[in-house]
Amino acid sequence: MSPMWVIACHEWRRLFSSPLAWACLGIVQLILGIVFWLLLAEFATLGYTNTQVGVAEFVGGGLFGFSSIVFLIVVPLLAMRSFAEERHSGSLELLLASPASLSQIVVGKFLGLLGFLWLMLGLTALMPLSLQIGTNLDLGLLASAILGVALMLAAFASAGIFVSVLCPQPVVAALAGFGLLLVLWLLQVAGAAPGPVAALAEYLSLLSHFDALRRGVFDLADVAYYLLFCAAFLGFAIQRLTWERQA
Repeated sequence: MSPMWVIACHEWRRLFSSPLAWACLGIVQLILGIVFWLLLAEFATLGYTNTQVGVAEFVGGGLFGFSSIVFLIVVPLLAMRSFAEERHSGSLELLLASPASLSQIVVGKFLGLLGFLWLMLGLTALMPLSLQIGTNLDLGLLASAILGVALMLAAFASAGIFVSVLCPQPVVAALAGFGLLLVLWLLQVAGAAPGPVAALAEYLSLLSHFDALRRGVFDLADVAYYLLFCAAFLGFAIQRLTWERQA
C-alpha cells in the first residue's frame, strides 16, 4: 500500500476515534432528518403532487440544499485537525520527516477527511432515496444533487486542509476555514450586483455551481470547476509545507 493510502486510512481511523467527529456525525444526521421530515410534511400538506414540482425536486433538492449550509459549518471543525492539531501537539515534524512525500501527506489527509464526509453524505442520501418505496422518484435529479454535494464537500475539505496547514492552533484553523468558505459561498451575492467583476465573482462562487447540479442540470464545466478548486487548494497546501520543510 502506498504511503498516501496509509495516511488516508490513518486519518480515517483518527476521525472515528474522535468524539468531535462522532458528535458532528450525529448532530448533522439529526438536523437533516428533521429537515427531511418537515419538507416531506410540507409537500404532502400543500399538495405539490398536482403541480410540476416533483417529490425529488422539492424534498430531495431542498434537503441537499440545506445540507450544504450545515456542511459549511461542520467541515472546518473536522478539517482543523488535519495539520493544525498535529502542529499544536508537536507531531507534525515527525510526519514531515517521514519517507512520504509532501503531496502524499496532503492528499492522504484529504482523502481520509473526504471519506468521512462522504459517509455523512451517504447517510443523508438514504433519506430521499427511501421514498422510492412508495413513489416514483426522479433518480437522475437526485444523482445530480448528490454529485453536487459530493463535489462541494471535496472543495470544502481541500480549503479546510489548506487553512489547517497555515494555522498554528486548531480553533484558529476552524474559524479561518469557516470564514474562507463563507466568503467563497457569498461571492454569488457580489455576482448579482452590476459591475465588471460580477461575472467573475459569480463564476468563483461555490454556490452558483452547486445550484445547477442540485436542480438536476449536469454540466461538465461545474464538475471541472470543483476539481480545479480542489487541485488549487491542495497545491497551495503542498507549497506551504514545502517552504516549512525547507526553513
